[in-house]
Amino acid sequence: MEQRTLWDHLLLLVSANSKDSVESILQTLWRTRKTGVNDADRATICGMLQLESDSDLDPLLVCLRMLMRRCVYDEIGKEEIHGLFPEEVSPEIQTILTLLLQKFQNEWREDVLKEKVTLPRLKEMSRNTEGGNMESSDPVAFQNNVKFDLGEAELTFQEARDTSEAIPKSLPSTQAQISDAVDAHGP
Repeated sequence: MEQRTLWDHLLLLVSANSKDSVESILQTLWRTRKTGVNDADRATICGMLQLESDSDLDPLLVCLRMLMRRCVYDEIGKEEIHGLFPEEVSPEIQTILTLLLQKFQNEWREDVLKEKVTLPRLKEMSRNTEGGNMESSDPVAFQNNVKFDLGEAELTFQEARDTSEAIPKSLPSTQAQISDAVDAHGP
């Protein structure tokens, strides 16, 4: 019996309805890179690949995520993406994935860069609010319902309407929100 390698699972992509289906799978994997693929997305991907069961899905998703990570985090130029594939991957699959990875590489790198910039700012905000110390003692500095979008995490600051004394009372709650968001998104 011939032993199957992890890369052999990429052959499942040949069953995809179209190149757009493969593109949608990659976009789903990128969107769910921190949370994992949920059951609804798994069912959708299985449908796109015309799979009866999802037993082969996880190895396929692992291969695709490995390729995506290499394209985004390693110093790989667009012209070098084709070289990421081992010989056992069919030329047809290599071509489709190379084109799609090239298409999304810059966008995904920008997403990662934005995340790296956002998290240090949150950590700095957290340090500035510890112990009730604030950079600004002006109650107007916190606008009502100012939201910071962190992808799937959202922080909301409420304006203190009664007195400026209410702001220090709300800091432990705000600090907890920031800490939870930072912990959920990693360093």
